[in-house]
Amino acid sequence: MSIPSLAGKGTIVTGAAMGMGEATAKLFARAGAKVLVADMNVEKGQKVVDEIKKEGGVAIFKKVDVSVSADVEAMVATAVKEFGKLDAAVNNAAVIPDNHPIAEMVEAEFDRVIAVDLKGVALCLKFEIAQMLRQGGGGSIVNIGSVSSFRPQPHNSAYCAAKHGVIGLTRVAALENAPSLIRVNAVAPGSIETPMLRGAIERNNLNEADIIPVLSLFNRWGYPEEVAHASLWLASDLSSYVTGITLPVDAGYLNR
Repeated sequence: MSIPSLAGKGTIVTGAAMGMGEATAKLFARAGAKVLVADMNVEKGQKVVDEIKKEGGVAIFKKVDVSVSADVEAMVATAVKEFGKLDAAVNNAAVIPDNHPIAEMVEAEFDRVIAVDLKGVALCLKFEIAQMLRQGGGGSIVNIGSVSSFRPQPHNSAYCAAKHGVIGLTRVAALENAPSLIRVNAVAPGSIETPMLRGAIERNNLNEADIIPVLSLFNRWGYPEEVAHASLWLASDLSSYVTGITLPVDAGYLNR
C-alpha cells in the first residue's frame, strides 16, 4: 500500500516507545521522515529507534518528560541539530488515566495527568511552533486527543479535562499560526489496542465481549497503526488545506 511521503522531513513523535506513538514513529520513518523518538522509557524508546534503523530508516532517541519545559525545549533543539529543521510533530505522550470519581479525587494523580496530557501538549506546541516560526516555511503539528475529548467518562475527570483541553489548544494554535502556514490538527482515537487500554480493562475488571460492541461499531479494537495513518495524513502535504480539525479514529463511537 502506498503511503503519503514525508521524505527528508525532520519530525518528532512524543510518547513513541510503545502503542500509538511507536506505530506513528515507525510509519513516519517508512514514509521517509527523520524521526526523533521521544519518551521517558529509555530502553523501549531505543528499541524503537533500533528497529527503525534496521528497516533502513533514520531515527534518534531523546529522553523527555513533556511536563518539564527544559526537556521539551531540549527535544526540539536536538531535532533541529540532528535533522536541520523541524517540519512536523506528533504530540502523543500521555499517562494512564485517573480512576476515581470526582468526590474521591486524588490530587497528586489529577495533577500528574494534567501535567503530562495537557500541559505537556502546550509545552510541545510552544517550542515546536517557535522553531517553525524561526525557520519559516510552515509545518504541521498533530496533537493526540481522545474520544474523551468529546464524551465524558466516569472516574476520568482529569483525563477528560486534559483531553478536552487538547482540542482547545489545537484550535487556538491553528488560528494563531495559519498566516505562517503552520497547520495544527488533532486526532481523537477511540478504543485502540494499546498497553494503556489493556491496563484499563484489567483495573476495572471488564469483560471484552461485553464492552467491544459498545465502543466500536466495527465490533473490534482499533490498531495503533490505524491512528498512525491518520497522523501521517495530517502531517503530510495531502492535508495542505486542513487546519484546526479533530479527526476521530473511533469506529463510529462518537456517532452513537
